[in-house]
Amino acid sequence: MDPTDQRLLALLRENARASTAELARQLELSRTTVQSRIERLERTGVVIGYTVRTSADHNAGQVRALVMITAMPKLTPTIEIALRRIAQVRTLHSVSGIYDFIAGLETGSVAELDRLVDRIGALDGVERTTTAIVMTTRIDR
Repeated sequence: MDPTDQRLLALLRENARASTAELARQLELSRTTVQSRIERLERTGVVIGYTVRTSADHNAGQVRALVMITAMPKLTPTIEIALRRIAQVRTLHSVSGIYDFIAGLETGSVAELDRLVDRIGALDGVERTTTAIVMTTRIDR
C-alpha cells in the first residue's frame, strides 16, 4: 500500500458513500484510477466491507460501555462465540494484560446495560468482568 492508498482509506473511513468522482477530486486523480484502486483494495482483502456510522444525536440516546473480561483460557473460543451472538456487543478485542477481552457494548438504557453485563458475567468460562461506561468519544474514525 502506498501513501495514496492510505489517503484513500482515510477518506473512505470518513465517508464510505463518497462518490468516486468526489474521492478523485480530493486525491487529485482520475475517477477511473480511484475506482481501480478501490477494486484492488477490495480484491486483496484490505477493504472487507462498508458499514453504517450513526449520528451524534442517535448516539446521545445510547449507553455505551467497555467491558473488560477475564476468562478461563480453554473457554475463550466458546466465550467469543457467545459474545458474537449478542447484538449489543459492537466490538470485541482480544488483549494482553490482566484481561482477555474488551467488549464494546451499546444499549438503550443503564438498566439494559446492567442486565447485559450480568448476562456476559454468567457465560461459562467468564471469571470476572469490569465495566466502564463511556462518557464521550473524543475521536471516532
